[in-house]
Amino acid sequence: MSAATATPGRLRLRLACLDADAPPLFGLASAPGGRQGFEPAVAALLADEMGLDLEWALMPWGDMLPAAQRHEVDAVLCGQGIIPARLEQVDFTRPYGVFHEGVLCRRGEAVRDPSGLVGRRVAAIAGSANERLANTFEGAVVVPFSGDSDDVYADMLAALRSGDVFAVVDDDVVFVPLGESDPTFELGFVVKTHNPWGIGVAKDLPDLRTEIDDALAAIIADGRHRAAWEQWLPTLEYPF
Repeated sequence: MSAATATPGRLRLRLACLDADAPPLFGLASAPGGRQGFEPAVAALLADEMGLDLEWALMPWGDMLPAAQRHEVDAVLCGQGIIPARLEQVDFTRPYGVFHEGVLCRRGEAVRDPSGLVGRRVAAIAGSANERLANTFEGAVVVPFSGDSDDVYADMLAALRSGDVFAVVDDDVVFVPLGESDPTFELGFVVKTHNPWGIGVAKDLPDLRTEIDDALAAIIADGRHRAAWEQWLPTLEYPF
């Protein structure tokens, strides 16, 4: 049984995520001071509201939802846009974030709209909302990157850096600061997709989903969630 099912005496909230360096969303677990960023901050607030210790289970992207289905983790809190393909696998809480999607290029080669991607290789995580958006760019050659990698985000950036792909599609929450701070990359354009992100819980644990959802509602209502947003995502408009 999951450590965070609705039973007395449980001690922890065990959440799945990728171990990657994707600030300000999250950083590496091995970083000085431990895992930091917006999602770890939200997770810590949830655990505190629920009276539990927080534990991260770090794994490849493609393993996260299956781990929730098998009750190896209590939930997935890791960049999960609430899209039909994922709703077939797990149930989601209310959104803890709403984000758009960006197109990242090498600095000096950025394009300002999809017409600049005709005939170009464009990377996105296989099965993601980002891949779905990339497939709407007429004439682009979409290159899916497998979520089975230990760090698919780093794999895509390495392919962009080397020239194996011309652009990468991912969420604005990681691309806006990267495009501003990294001399290698430049943000081409952002598509206002308003993708809601939620916390994924196994379909056969509705009480757990409700408990996490209630905790999320509480930290949004009293301003703790907004404070975390403004600390970690100051350039993005608060969506709630």
